Parts: sequence; structure tokens; C-alpha cells
Amino acid sequence: MALGNTPSRQQPRTTEVITLGLRQNLAQFMLLVAVNALVGGTLGQERTVLPLLAGQVFHLDEYTSALTYILAFGLAKAATNYFAGTLSDRYGRKPVLVAGWLIALPVPLLLIFGPSWGWIVAANVVLGISQGLTWSTTVMMKMDLVGPERRGLAMGLNEAAGYLGVAGTALATGYIASSYGLRPGPFLLGAAFIAVGLGMSVLTIGETHHHAKAEAAAHVPVHAGSHAGLSNREVFTLTSFRDKSLSSVSQAGMVNNLNDGLAWGLFPVLFAAAGLSIERIGILAAVYPAVWGAGQLITGALSDRIGRKPLIAGGMLVQALAHGMVALGNDFGTWLAAVVLLGAGTAMVYPTLLAAIGDVAHPEWRARSVGIYRLWRDGGFAVGALLSGIIADAYGIPAAVAVVAGLTALSGIIVAARMRGSDHRGQG
Repeated sequence: MALGNTPSRQQPRTTEVITLGLRQNLAQFMLLVAVNALVGGTLGQERTVLPLLAGQVFHLDEYTSALTYILAFGLAKAATNYFAGTLSDRYGRKPVLVAGWLIALPVPLLLIFGPSWGWIVAANVVLGISQGLTWSTTVMMKMDLVGPERRGLAMGLNEAAGYLGVAGTALATGYIASSYGLRPGPFLLGAAFIAVGLGMSVLTIGETHHHAKAEAAAHVPVHAGSHAGLSNREVFTLTSFRDKSLSSVSQAGMVNNLNDGLAWGLFPVLFAAAGLSIERIGILAAVYPAVWGAGQLITGALSDRIGRKPLIAGGMLVQALAHGMVALGNDFGTWLAAVVLLGAGTAMVYPTLLAAIGDVAHPEWRARSVGIYRLWRDGGFAVGALLSGIIADAYGIPAAVAVVAGLTALSGIIVAARMRGSDHRGQG
């Protein structure tokens, strides 16, 4: 199908005036922020509970086996991210968003009633598909609405909402689990989030594909290779390898989620082995995404002012330092400081990476480029689960954390050496 072909029902009426900008589209933008908070909450139902469920209910001793749910989630979400971009360009954003919520409906039931670990892994395949559709689409829709001028701020607000949702739910499920057990209580919260998110997406969210079309009409390509008429294969190779900025962003996103996969799967196990209570584990599991989420309210807008490259390279190095502190620590205070630092480093990186993709990608294929970036980024969950599980089984969790710290530092160095950064949006 030719690029930009969209069913007529998604095209704006000829008398309709399309305006870009955060202020001009504030009501719809804030509804999308609320929806993304619910998307994050749906993921957050697992952050504290599932690592403990693996050991205490299903008696999985080997870290590699216990981390299979993150591997399954990462692979499913990474693949779905790619298709979310293609489907959004073909059919519009809203149908993809609604489909993502519908797919999530069975997840809490699988987590609550699953009689074996295979059911938990299956739930995470379904959750990964849902998250790939819902989160990717809310990102695209916000980019469509705001246009090029406030893209960093928009991505900061989007990702802040999502990860504050993750954090709040991780904290809440920790307290629910300590009072009522690991199942079913924590997952009932996720079920409520899915129901509300689906209702909001159907009833209050409007289509935004025509905003991207309006922006495309006035878009000036960053360089000759990023014009509108690119095939899917050309968009993939440009985003993944050929363009210095896009490929730098893609590898940084992958490494970022590699270390997040380790934090998700092994940090609670490490903290429990040191004798911390479920409540304290829940606090540590929540503080990291809370700092990450709240920090993006600052870093997204900051990247509009000082550029994308300094925040991306610096953020990866800060994350590496935080992982080093976790590897060397053995008490709640040290680990609390480490997860605060880890959240801060991730906040520097996360919205800035998305904004950098939006800077370079042409509006005609931006959704596909975002989907390809998110394919690489969320593939990091799978790589992180597999790599950290193998190393932890062989040498212990601190060794796995130390290796990931080194990879994260190397990623920051690659960004510093390769990514363009001569203007405030990193286009160069």
C-alpha cells in the first residue's frame, strides 16, 4: 500500500481547520495523558508481585526460568510496536488504541487463576501485545497533536503519566499483597484500570492522523534521505542503522530497557534475599519508576531547550552509576539512593529518545519510525531478561547488575560519539 493511504473516514472534512500545538489541542492531549497513566498502571500491577510469585507460589529457583515472563513480555511488545506504527498509518490511531485495550481484558484473569507458570508467561505475551498497541499509539497521537515545537515537553508529559502509573500501582500492589496475599488482590487493580482505559478510549479519544497529515504538508526533511516517499524497508534501515541520530537512539533505547528488565525481574529478588520486607521491596520497586515518571516533567521540556544529545548520553551514564551502586549495596538506604539515581537517569533519557525520533522522522512515516525504535527498545526487555538471568544463575545477581552497568555506560559513549547534535533538537 502506498505511504499515507488512509481510509476516507479518517480524513478531515475540507471545511475543518487543523491546528497543531499543545495549547490548541490541550483537552484531547490531557485525555491521552490520563489514558497513558492507565496503560502504565496496567503494567505496574506486575512490578512488585510477579518476581515474588515466581519463587513463593511456583517455586522457580533458577533466575533464568523465573525471568521467562519478562522475556515473553519483551518479545511480544517489541514485535507489536512495529505493527502498531504500520497499522496506525494504515487505519488510523484510535482503532489501534481501542484494540490494545480489548486485548488486555483477559490478563488479570490469567494472572489470578493461572495454575502454572506457563499461564503467567502467556499472560505476559498478551500484556506485551496490549502494551505495544496502547502505549505506542498514545505516543503517536500526542506527537500528532503538538507538532514540532513542544515535542520534548509532550513526550515528557506522556511518559511521566505512564511511569507514575507504573510507580503508583507497584506501590499499591505491594501493600495489597502484604495484607491480602499475592493473589488475587493486586491484579484486581489492574482489571479496573483496563476497564476504565477501554471506556475512555472508546468514548472520549478522537482520531489524530489528520494532524500528522497537516504537519507533513509543511515539513522540511532533516536530510535528503528522510523525505516522505520511503518504503517500509527504507524506514526500517534508516531508523535502525543508516541515520546517525535515529540509530543512536534505537540502540540507547534497547540498552535502557535491557537494564530496566533486569531491575524489574531481579531487584525484588535481590532485596528479598537481603531480608527486606514486602512493604520495603514495594517501596523500592515504586521509587524507581516514580522518580523516572516525575523527572520527565522536567527533562522532556529541558530537551527542547538544550538539545536531545546531552540528556541521552548523560542519562545513560547516570543509569550505569546507579546499577553499580545496586551491585555493591547491601542495605535499604544504599538501594534507595541507587533507585532514585536510576530513576533520574532514566528520566533524562526516556522522553528525549522519543522526541529525537520525532525530530528526524518525516510525519508521513513517523509512526513507523517510532514503532521501529520501540521494537528495538522493548526488545531490550527480552535481552535483559535472558542475559541477566544467565549471568545471575552462574555468578549471582550482583554480577549480572555489574555487567549491565558496563553495557549501559558503553551505550552512553556511543551516543556521545555518533549522534548528531548541532541544534536544540539534535538534527544536525
